[in-house]
Amino acid sequence: MLVDGKTIAKEILDQVARDVAPSSTAPRLTAITCAPNFETQKYLEMKKQKASAVGINLNVVELPADVSTEEVIKCVERVAEESDGVVVQLPFPAQVNRDMVLEAIPPEKDPDGFKYGQVEGACLSPVVGAIDEISNRYNVIWSDKRVVIIGEGRLVGIPSAHYAQTKGGIVDVLTKENFSKAKLSDADIIVTGIGQPHLIGEDLVKEGVIIFDAGTSEDGGVLVGDVSPEVGNKASLLTPVPGGIGPITIAYLLRNLVSLVRQ
Repeated sequence: MLVDGKTIAKEILDQVARDVAPSSTAPRLTAITCAPNFETQKYLEMKKQKASAVGINLNVVELPADVSTEEVIKCVERVAEESDGVVVQLPFPAQVNRDMVLEAIPPEKDPDGFKYGQVEGACLSPVVGAIDEISNRYNVIWSDKRVVIIGEGRLVGIPSAHYAQTKGGIVDVLTKENFSKAKLSDADIIVTGIGQPHLIGEDLVKEGVIIFDAGTSEDGGVLVGDVSPEVGNKASLLTPVPGGIGPITIAYLLRNLVSLVRQ
């Protein structure tokens, strides 16, 4: 079964619009980006459209490719004073210390939930929020299930592993160094978001597996996921790319922003 992320996202966004409507001042969100690639540009365009549609002002600050860590941190501190929420749109160039930049975002201005699992009361990260929404709607049970997380990035891997553990899953995080086809093919639930086109084929998963594909990359000018479409023949539940987790993450980000404004 394919997850209809667009329908779920619309329901969340409709509620966000209702929550924002009584406000005399539109919530302000600032996204900071640097040398955005194809996928990042697409994602930012979608964020702006969705934010505008629900009455949220989204301003994008694009920094030069040779920006330093100190300059990015100063930018974060400045826009945090002027905005209700700050989003650092990864990836950033190699010379920028990503962790130092993310630490500079105040938790009360962090709708991306980068401090989820670290700071009590932090927002669920939008990817985890999307996974949680899907799990609730499709009755996904995590407890005692073999869960494989592919990658250990700040956007997908780390927060998803924390979420799966809190839900009682038996979690393995696979990277280039410890990649195991055996563990992958034995997994009940797979979460991936590393941006490698069609990395996971039908031969690498078992019948009835549940797959959350949060990976996006360009393949011949088309946005694709980490999972090959034919995997849908074996999966009991699969989030397609596009149209799966992506739309929900944007809706969840905006819902997080409204929650922060209300605190």
